[in-house]
Amino acid sequence: MAKARKTKQGSHLRQKGYGVEVLLLLGILALSLPAGSCQNANVNLQVLDELLQQYDRRATPTNHLNNATTVNCELYIRSFGSIDPNSMDYQVDLYLRQSWVDERLNHDDIKQPLDLNDPNLVKAIWKPEVYFPNAKHAEFQFVTVPNVLVRINPNGEILYMLRLKLVFACMMELSKFPLDSQVCTMEIASFSKTMKELNLSWKSDAPIKMYKNMRMPQFEMEEIVPTTCQESFQIGNYSCLVAEFRMRRAIGFHLVQSYLPTTLIVVISWVSFWMDVDSVPGRTTLGVTTLLTVSSKSSGIQAGLPQVSYVKAIDVWMGACTAFVFSALLEFTLVNYLWRRRPLGESRTSTGPNGNCIRSYNSQKFPCGTPSPNESKTVVASLANSPGLTPVGGAEAPGEAGNMAQVMRAFKQTNKIRARQIDEYCRGIFPLFFGLFNIFYWCYYLL
Repeated sequence: MAKARKTKQGSHLRQKGYGVEVLLLLGILALSLPAGSCQNANVNLQVLDELLQQYDRRATPTNHLNNATTVNCELYIRSFGSIDPNSMDYQVDLYLRQSWVDERLNHDDIKQPLDLNDPNLVKAIWKPEVYFPNAKHAEFQFVTVPNVLVRINPNGEILYMLRLKLVFACMMELSKFPLDSQVCTMEIASFSKTMKELNLSWKSDAPIKMYKNMRMPQFEMEEIVPTTCQESFQIGNYSCLVAEFRMRRAIGFHLVQSYLPTTLIVVISWVSFWMDVDSVPGRTTLGVTTLLTVSSKSSGIQAGLPQVSYVKAIDVWMGACTAFVFSALLEFTLVNYLWRRRPLGESRTSTGPNGNCIRSYNSQKFPCGTPSPNESKTVVASLANSPGLTPVGGAEAPGEAGNMAQVMRAFKQTNKIRARQIDEYCRGIFPLFFGLFNIFYWCYYLL
């Protein structure tokens, strides 16, 4: 029994010993692999330090060949702010990637690319001195570390990447606002090197990329066109690149906030045509209120726009809506005038000094019940202009005061009929002209 127990303990100890040996071997392998990679990285850095000791960062990579160094540029736009029409600018957050070949950093001992985020290294090598000519403001990103990356490939190719926050100028043409399309540019140019020393070019494959989930609140990006340009100064010509962003303004906001409310205000002003002519306070209040509402809406829209010297599309719309509302108010003024109009030469009664009744007719005074000499002629002339009406009793020239009063009432009735007819005509004329204006307006500014 004792021997068997000792045999089991020995086998158990041998198993533990094998397990420890396996763990030791795995640990040695795990430590040896990173050490090798770190050693390679250290070797590459030592080779790079040796190369930089004789490196002249003031000379271009192709200075010894008397050729211009070609630098390929690429933009990756992280965010694109809406264009402010008052300041005529927009803000972007982008990555600027530049790549070129520097044979002075080509060494056979560099076996893998070196990604370095060392500001001292950035200062030690030659870099293209580029700037943004149409930038109003620029900031370099430092959070949480300086956002700069230098990648040195074994063949001497260098990738230099920066993250920047810039505000670019964009001169907008607002003659079709808010149905307009804008073209904003982003320019990259050489600052100190002429085209004999530095040549900027876009990357051949998709030089301008945008973040896939990026959205702009007021515009829709239609097309991005990369082009080249050339700036000429007294000391020489400089290479430059231009990125054109062609955008169309999203009209949904303006439809809800501008076009639809003003259309409803114009339609509400037409309610006056269905109201009775005697409703003077109601029709006057409706006309003045709608006119003031349109004017207030127009002022609110203009407050957010620059004071340009030309007419914008929104100005045409607001002016037309104001004209339609004002025309409805003028129509009520005409209808009310016809409704209350007195016949020409109508007499008025008053009380004389002795308490007797006196009739005034054309600045002449007669006793009540006595017709004036020219009153019959005036009434007959008024009847001639009112077809379909004849004196009561079939008389051709009424001469009695009672008969004349009936004729006067008939004349007033005719004016009231005309006033009502004008309201009826305007019920169809105003919507017709407003519909024609809409057809012309939208076809002109959208097509």
